Order: sequence, then structure tokens, then C-alpha cells
Amino acid sequence: MHHVGMGVHIDITGLRPERIAVVISPLAELGMALHALSEPAHHPGLQAWVTGVTARLDPHLADRMCEADFLWRTTFSDLFLACAGLPGRTALPGGTLAEELDLLDKLSDEQFVDGALEFTCALPYDVPGRGPLSDEGLRRRSLELAAARGPRQLLFTERLLADPPRTRAWLRQFLQDCDEAFFAEAWSRLRHQLAADARLKTDLLRHKGLGEALTSVSSAVTLDEAARRITVDKLGDGRSATGDGGLLLIPTSLGWPHLMVLHRHGWQPVLHYPVGSPELAAPPSVEQLALRMTALSHPVRMRMCRHLARSAYTTSELAQVHGMTAPEISRHLGVLKKAGLITTRRRGRYVLHQLDVTVVARLGSDFLEGILR
Repeated sequence: MHHVGMGVHIDITGLRPERIAVVISPLAELGMALHALSEPAHHPGLQAWVTGVTARLDPHLADRMCEADFLWRTTFSDLFLACAGLPGRTALPGGTLAEELDLLDKLSDEQFVDGALEFTCALPYDVPGRGPLSDEGLRRRSLELAAARGPRQLLFTERLLADPPRTRAWLRQFLQDCDEAFFAEAWSRLRHQLAADARLKTDLLRHKGLGEALTSVSSAVTLDEAARRITVDKLGDGRSATGDGGLLLIPTSLGWPHLMVLHRHGWQPVLHYPVGSPELAAPPSVEQLALRMTALSHPVRMRMCRHLARSAYTTSELAQVHGMTAPEISRHLGVLKKAGLITTRRRGRYVLHQLDVTVVARLGSDFLEGILR
């Protein structure tokens, strides 16, 4: 086969239109949530959410999160897209996390181990090959590479290779506990946005065809109709084919800016794409940014923010607390409001002001984007 440049290529020869599905996956989104929690720097737009979840995490759960974080930290393990590994290569994600965990249980031990060791053990990915459960050389190499990553990873890898079912039960329990602790709440909010996006893309598929649907997924994804090939522009090489199976498009809300392609040998290819979150799509102008930073840098306004971040206050309450006149406080509130840092609501005859903490939490990343734009 001739080489077709950089990127990930999916050969779709023989792919039937009804085998292309745009679907949402709670398990994939839980994987992205874990990634964002362990690599918050990749996801400045989620800073407020990450901070909130982390503050409430039970220490025991936080500890277990560190134990296996290589499954989602560097990048994102295929185990979170378990449906793609099922025989026949046409399975869809489950409608609930419980159904998805049942699909994860259906993977063979070999598939599970290969998926779990993907980033650390450099196993053959998009070509056929034996895995560490059946190949003694690969097993030794997996343990050596795990040891180089530190004691936690070595321990996990030893346990995984010695007793896959035990590790699988551990992971399942961990994911259920995450669901209870923070994910169920996030999913109930995110799934509507994701489902709406999936409906939109499905309409495009039906009425405009695969090319248009892929363009709407990302400008980095292109379809070569003649060659029956999808190309995803990424720094990396990979190839996959739909064969007699299907193609899955799965939106993520927490995944921005990552656009991922599952192209594991023998699995159904998956495009896991970010749904543009509005606050990230429209960063503030440089002028707006300067306004915000100036507004916050004044000592009186900084002290006011200390109160406004904790609760909503009326102008006269603030005047009392700060020993200033109402007009002086109003002037400072005006500056904060013009910079878009304050929300105001009316309750009866009172007007209450509060700091918009999500905007403040984004300032650092907005600034970075501004100077790097």
C-alpha cells in the first residue's frame, strides 16, 4: 500500500451509509472528565468546574484516581470507547453509564490489557500482533516500561498482568464511584448539548452526506470521495479501515481542544470530536481583556470582589462594609460591570450584584490566548 502523508487515514471502502452513527457516550465523556481533572492545564475553559469537583472529592477516591491516571492523563484510553472493540464492529455505545460498563465487561482480557497498556508499553496499535498476556517478551517489556514510569504504574501493571479480572473489577468500581461523586451530575447537564449536536450531525449526514457532516465535526477532518478515505490532520500517523463494520462519530463537551481518532486494529474506527463550547469559541477581544485586568487591579475593587465572590450584595450593603458612600461604590461597580465581571439581578426593590467567578477563572487562559493568538 502506498503511503498517504501524515495524519490518520480511515479507509471507508464498502462502508454502508446506515452503518455511520453519530451517538453520545457517557463512558467516553467520563474518560474526558477524568482527563480534564488530571490535566487541567489542557483545559483552561474547565477551570471552574475542575476546581469545584476537586474541592469536593473524597480523599480515598482522589487517591484511586492517581493510581490509574495513566489511562486518561497523557491522552485517552480506548477502554472508554469499549463498544468499538466488540465483535462485528457495529456496536453502539450504551444509553447509560451502567450499560456502557457492561459493554466494557464484554471486551476480552487481551483487549482490556492491550487497551490499558497502550501509552506506556508501545504495543502494536493499528497492525495485528500478540499482546503481553500471550507474549513473554512483551510482558517483560511492559513491566520495564511501567517501572520507568514510577512505582504506582509498575504496581498497577503487575496486578493487571497477573490477574486481569481483578483489575477490571477495580476499574469498574472506581468508575461507578466517580459517577456517584461528580459525573452523574455533570452528565445530566452535558448530555442535552451532546444529544443536540448528534442530531444536527445526523441530519447533515442524511441530507448533505458524509463530507458535509465531517466538515462540521472539524476542519481538520476531510473526506476523499474518490479514494473512499477519511483523513484527520494530526501530528502522527495511523491507518484504519471500516471493513464490513461501521464508523462512529462521538461528540465530547469536556474534550476541547482534543480531536481523537480510535484506529486500533480490529476495532471499529471512532472520531471523538469536541463540541465547541461557546465561551471558548469566542474569546474576549484584547481590549475587553485589558478592561477586565484594569478593573480588577484597583485595590478598592479587589476588596469589593472579595465580598462579591462569596455572595450577592446591594450597593448600600457594600457602602456600609467598605465605609464609603453609595455613589463611590456605584462608580466602582460600573467599572466592574463594563468589564463584564459582574452579574446583576433584581429581587423586589433591591438590586443585587455578584462577581461572575467563571469569567474571573478564565482570565488567565484568556490572557494566554490573547498573547498567543
